[in-house]
Amino acid sequence: MTLSLAVPDILVARARTGDLEALEALYRAFETPVYNLALRMLRTPEDAEDVLQETFLEVVRSIKQYRGEGHLWGWIKRIAASKALMRIRRNQVRATEQFDEEAVGLQVGHAEGGPGHEGPGAVAGAPARIDLERAFERLSETSRSVVWLHDVEGYTHEEIAEQMGKTVSFSKSQLARAHARLRRMLDAEGAAP
Repeated sequence: MTLSLAVPDILVARARTGDLEALEALYRAFETPVYNLALRMLRTPEDAEDVLQETFLEVVRSIKQYRGEGHLWGWIKRIAASKALMRIRRNQVRATEQFDEEAVGLQVGHAEGGPGHEGPGAVAGAPARIDLERAFERLSETSRSVVWLHDVEGYTHEEIAEQMGKTVSFSKSQLARAHARLRRMLDAEGAAP
C-alpha cells in the first residue's frame, strides 16, 4: 500500500482561511507520517505524540504563511523535524541536569560498581546479533536524527545544520561517525557465531 501525501489545493486553500474541517482533514492526512518521523528521531511514543501535537499546533498557527511553493508535506515535515530537534535539545538539557544531580549523589557515597561494572543498561550474556533497526536505535538522539534527516528524508547538510543550530561540518561529522558506528555494530553481528 502506497501512502499518498498529496492533498487537493482547495483543501489547503480552505485550511488557510481557518476552516476547521479542512484543518482536521490535513491532520488526518499527515498524522501518521509526522508521528513516524518523530518516532524515528526520538524513540519514545510519548515524545513522538508530543511532537505530533506540537507540529499541528504550529501548522494551524502558520498555515496562512504557507505560500504553496513545493509540496505541503515538505513544509509540514520541516516543522515536525524542527519540533523533534527542539525536543532532543530539551531532553539533553534535562539529562545533563539529572547527571549533575546524580554526580553530586555519587560524591556522597558510591555503593556499587568498581572496575568492570557495566551500568544499569548492561545485560550479561545479551545476544551479539542485532539488525539495522536495533543498531539505529543504539545511536544517540543527535546522531540518529542526522542519519534519518540526511539518509532517509533527503535533507542536505546545510539544511540539517540550520535546523540544529550547528555547523555544516558538525552535520557531516555526525553522519560519518554514525555510519562508522552502524558498520561496526553490523560487522560484529556478522562475526557472531
